[in-house]
Amino acid sequence: MTDMTRRQLIGGVVAGAVMSAAGGSARASEVKMPNNKDFYKADGTFNVEAAKEAYYDMMRRFNYPIVDRLKSDEFWAIDFGLGKFTEVGMAGIFWINNKQDDYFGHEIYLLPGQMIPEHRHMKTEEARPKMEGWQTRYGFVWTYGEGEPHPGDVERIPPSHRELAKARCATKVMPGEVTWLPKAEQWHFMLAGPEGAIVTEYASYHDGAGLRFTLPNAKL
Repeated sequence: MTDMTRRQLIGGVVAGAVMSAAGGSARASEVKMPNNKDFYKADGTFNVEAAKEAYYDMMRRFNYPIVDRLKSDEFWAIDFGLGKFTEVGMAGIFWINNKQDDYFGHEIYLLPGQMIPEHRHMKTEEARPKMEGWQTRYGFVWTYGEGEPHPGDVERIPPSHRELAKARCATKVMPGEVTWLPKAEQWHFMLAGPEGAIVTEYASYHDGAGLRFTLPNAKL
């Protein structure tokens, strides 16, 4: 099987013009890995503000513009109720979510080694099953989908998901590259590289009622 065939297993990869971050980014060896405890208050609750500050630091490292909307409540950070933010968590902003015309624009922010928990999007009374594609802007990610894993794919999955994950076939997506789901309602997740990552998502309308997680205790 060729490398290109492998890369196309979860929907095909379109290599765009590689976009470099202005001024470059720090080498992975220079990126300070945060401690999970730093994102939780004394009572154990998730510290959203501390999480946002970590993402702002990453944005500055990538020379990514922190526009006014990213300083508002539209920018959110979440640990999915799992208490393992540095392993499973994300930040994001919905730039647009248009139900009438069925389109959606989202920015995904992941700290070094951080993953979005495995999930899928089901049909609802309000929306068809969400289809989505992703374009890496800074750093890189592995997108995991259903299919036969390559060597190393399963071992890379964080411990919280390794046994239960249904999506076990990974595609490495570098800056400027695009990948997407091959079929609606398939299980998938995303895992950031050692510098963290910023990824643009292009999709059909997002109805949160259709979101399903593999882990029974994962929640928004």
